[in-house]
Amino acid sequence: MAFLDEILLKSNDFKIILNEIFEAKNTISISNLADIHKAHFAHSITKIKKIPALLIVPNENVAQKMVSDLNFMGSKANFYPSRDFNFYNINGQSKEFEHQRIAVLSQIFHNELDIVVSTIDAIMQFTMPKMTFQSCKFKLTSGMNISPKEINQKLIKSGYERYEQVDGVGQFSLRGGILDIFSTNSNNPIRVEFWGDTIDSISYFDISTQRRTETIQSIEIVPVREVILNSPEKLLAKIQQLKDKLSLKMPHSKAVEILNTEIDQLKNTGNIGSRDKFISLIYENPNTLLDYLPKNTITFICEQAQVNDRLKTQQEKWVDDFTLYLEDGILCKELSSYQLDKNAILSFLLNKQAVYLDLFLTQSYFSKIDKNISFNAHQVPSWNGSISLLKEDLNSFNKKQTIVILAGTQKATERIVFDLSDIFNNVQLVNNLNNIQTGIKNIVPGSLSSGFEYPEINFSLITHNQIEKSKKNIQKKKNKSKNIYSISDLNIGDYVVHSMHGIGIFNGVHKLEIQNVKKDYIKISYAKGDTLYVPVTQLDLVDKYIGPGAESRVKLNKLGSNDWQNSKSKAKKATQNIAKELIKLYSARIQTKGHAFSEDNELQRDFETQFEYEETPDQMRCIDEIKADMEKSVPMDRLLCGDVGFGKTEVALRAAFKCVCDSKQCAILVPTTILAWQHFQTILKRFEAFPIRIELLSRFRTPKQQETILKRLKRGEIDIIIGTHRLVQNDVSFHDLGLVIIDEEQRFGVKQKEKFKEIAKNVDILTLSATPIPRTLNMAMSGLRDMSSLEEAPQNRVPVQTYVLEHNQTIINDAIRRELRRGGQIYYMLNNVGKISQKAISLQLQIPEAKVGYAHGKMSEQELSKVWQKVIEHELDILVCTTIIETGIDIANVNTLIIENADHLGLSQLHQIRGRVGRSERRAFAYLTYNRSKVLSEISQKRLSAIKEFTEFGSGFKIAMRDLELRGAGNILGGEQHGHLADVGYDMYIKLLSNAINEEKGQPAETLDVECLVDIQVNAYIPEKYISNVNQRLDIYRRISDIRSKTDSIDVIDELIDRFGDPPESVTNLVDIALIRNTAASLGIYEIRQQNDNFLLFSNNLNESILEKFIKSMSKRITIKSTNKPHICIAIDSSLSVISNLKDILGIS
Repeated sequence: MAFLDEILLKSNDFKIILNEIFEAKNTISISNLADIHKAHFAHSITKIKKIPALLIVPNENVAQKMVSDLNFMGSKANFYPSRDFNFYNINGQSKEFEHQRIAVLSQIFHNELDIVVSTIDAIMQFTMPKMTFQSCKFKLTSGMNISPKEINQKLIKSGYERYEQVDGVGQFSLRGGILDIFSTNSNNPIRVEFWGDTIDSISYFDISTQRRTETIQSIEIVPVREVILNSPEKLLAKIQQLKDKLSLKMPHSKAVEILNTEIDQLKNTGNIGSRDKFISLIYENPNTLLDYLPKNTITFICEQAQVNDRLKTQQEKWVDDFTLYLEDGILCKELSSYQLDKNAILSFLLNKQAVYLDLFLTQSYFSKIDKNISFNAHQVPSWNGSISLLKEDLNSFNKKQTIVILAGTQKATERIVFDLSDIFNNVQLVNNLNNIQTGIKNIVPGSLSSGFEYPEINFSLITHNQIEKSKKNIQKKKNKSKNIYSISDLNIGDYVVHSMHGIGIFNGVHKLEIQNVKKDYIKISYAKGDTLYVPVTQLDLVDKYIGPGAESRVKLNKLGSNDWQNSKSKAKKATQNIAKELIKLYSARIQTKGHAFSEDNELQRDFETQFEYEETPDQMRCIDEIKADMEKSVPMDRLLCGDVGFGKTEVALRAAFKCVCDSKQCAILVPTTILAWQHFQTILKRFEAFPIRIELLSRFRTPKQQETILKRLKRGEIDIIIGTHRLVQNDVSFHDLGLVIIDEEQRFGVKQKEKFKEIAKNVDILTLSATPIPRTLNMAMSGLRDMSSLEEAPQNRVPVQTYVLEHNQTIINDAIRRELRRGGQIYYMLNNVGKISQKAISLQLQIPEAKVGYAHGKMSEQELSKVWQKVIEHELDILVCTTIIETGIDIANVNTLIIENADHLGLSQLHQIRGRVGRSERRAFAYLTYNRSKVLSEISQKRLSAIKEFTEFGSGFKIAMRDLELRGAGNILGGEQHGHLADVGYDMYIKLLSNAINEEKGQPAETLDVECLVDIQVNAYIPEKYISNVNQRLDIYRRISDIRSKTDSIDVIDELIDRFGDPPESVTNLVDIALIRNTAASLGIYEIRQQNDNFLLFSNNLNESILEKFIKSMSKRITIKSTNKPHICIAIDSSLSVISNLKDILGIS
């Protein structure tokens, strides 16, 4: 039995409680319990009596906290959330909460949970009947006889959707004998490989690499939707019947019109977007969570008064919503049952023995209370990490007290044991709560939401206020393939750049048959009707053209002309000049003498242990890199990149603290007044336990206050100053500046930056950027400017519920009113400055109870500051705005986002803007709309589909790295490079810059113009039967063309087998040709041609030692021809295949 259970059994009051519940069978209330005690009681009672429990809590925040505490204590607990029923015919909707509910139902079904935590409204909501769940779930086992076709049908029946590639929960993909599935009850997708109709193997695979990870024996697949459409025909008949009935009463009503639309969709597609609406027609007797729970489940109700308030609010809200739905014709009286009514839930609670857990005794309960018990328990506030405070607390306890200290991380635990052992004798490090010893001080890794104390039994638990990650942190493998854009993004008509021939237009992949040999070629059209067919093995020579901006006109090159070479030469010269300048700056910085900061002291360690979240490995790495720079005498100039909310601020504040510990001043420069104010509030809170003097210099301070601040700054009476461009004015002088932190550097003018760098000549500089710097450019500048990158997303953010739909003002107004009802605020994004004020007026007329304002980039900073101030102080309910919110401030109360014409925005922009909501623990909603009359292009559909799938916070790097690269390009390269960028394209320009820098540093540069054409008589292509999807084929062609070594070719073959099954001969030939081509190019061979029974190897500068090797190994077969096109002629060995001959010639084993 776990230690935490044993502790409560020492209490006489607790024994009385057990007796009342299980012997007397009484309904009791226990008061004087904080949330942490409630979790402990529920955990202990279920463990001692070995029974499952339902814990009803007042809200989702308490639920998440309870689940985290219960799991740490040793219970298996999960949260069953409420979900939003979709009554509209919406094209796309993210389904995280529905998936979470199904996962919990599956766990209950298999007796895998001790405690289900839920809210009263979630419990009341209808879900699929238990029998339907049973019939839709199925198990797959290695060695099982079942055809892929049969599984395909089962998956569709269970609500799964078929995709070309699995990227999210609820998807499956079938490619020949390989089936990929991402089930609701699994953290990772699975890959099932068949041998005929027998399952050969089952493995998990990584979504980012699409490669297998761990092999498993079996897995259960559960439904992905709560409303399963088993028989579209039956539903169609029932809707038709309902429509006919309504038509008799109200033939021209909105409800009849909407039902007609839904009937048509169901007839045409066999599916319907608004299936939730028809739950009562699909299921005769829909169930709730209560129907799934085992009969012996004990019910705990936490804070009954608050639960009752939520029940009333839920009922009132449904009445209001239903009235509006009736008016709009969305629902009708025959479609009104989606949850238990209040009487039904009260009846359940009245007839059920329950345990009420409250902080204070209340007057009325759902049930008749047989006994009230007040338990002597105290809540202990979370410990902030200060060792001195902990020592004081420990000294106040009596010597017989059993003390448990939850210290957070393993590292922190070891440090605290070391620090306390100097003062106390009875201190021990314990790895888990089961090994606790009484009468001593037990230091344990981990944390709870709060500490607690039971005076009757001499027990105290103190916890660090660190918040554990609520989700399993799945480590993702980094993709070893080259960091390039996905060539599958290429569409016919896109501009491309061939490194030898310049800018042309992509015209698709074409299979050509020449002399009975089939090969795939990329067709590129050039100026004046020229066409170039590029073998797919040379796809690494082709890049998508990216210029300085969408508005720039692209000039096509002409094949055979000098235009392209001239453009490249000019760009190369320009990059050489940049390289010289960068090297000069770097050398000057290296020679400058700065302050070498001291190593971390006790105060620094105290500050770091007070951080309330667990650092990601990325954060720890970046912190170490920055500290190492600061401890050197050379002034630091480091750039810290990371997506919004990845923890850049905490990394920067640790550097600021280190600076202040050496009695130096730190200046934090931010681009806007409102951001300065937000940083000021954040820093005050983070540093509150330390004697550090922090000030703000901006327009939020009066002229007189500014004057006082400047005097104090000069005298050294301020340690950290946060300010806008006001900090770079001539009247600002520091006493002893040690560190400058610049937030969003790209948003400052060149003059302001230069001025500040002049002030901070010998000072460490740390720059923060939310726009990740292009990785290729990062590589080009490596060693010139130090960079740290945060690429790992925090795991404890609630996903944003995302809808993708045709613009429908009824749905939008409904979403706005729902947010207003819960006291929240709304961003309404319309990226058209000319129409913004008109939209604000329109919304004000439609929703008169709301306070509407607008903001856009053409407003002055003063005007924008006033608007943001109104939003922060909740003087505005709806802010109609442009993409300006992308770099806005964090406002926890804004939790609904509406975007008009979302298809016009790039993927990264959509992701970044959606990141502005969901900044708190409250559930957030995003509605991405597009024009009704507009047919979406394929790329827009892909974009909107991807943003719907990747609703997890921090998917920025996963889905939008390329978009972000583009946005960063202009900022770093500067205006003078604009023309060269337009002439040669982004990728070629970056390659040239990288080479120029390497040359300046005396390092070998990459050869850009090496190309080897291999023209041999073997079939080399990917058949449509092997990879049917053209975009996936393009991606694989690119992977093959990037092969540089035998290891690369083995890796590609492994990937092909893993993802698509055994490759046919034409594909293995393709892999071999790619290796032959790149090996030959490295030897100086630019063409290999098969002519009758000979190979002709053409070279302009063949290395003598290589030539000697050829002559020695193939003396009888080799002839050297020195015609106007010098080449080596080697006779083909008839005993070997064409490919084996070439491998033998080039020495490829």
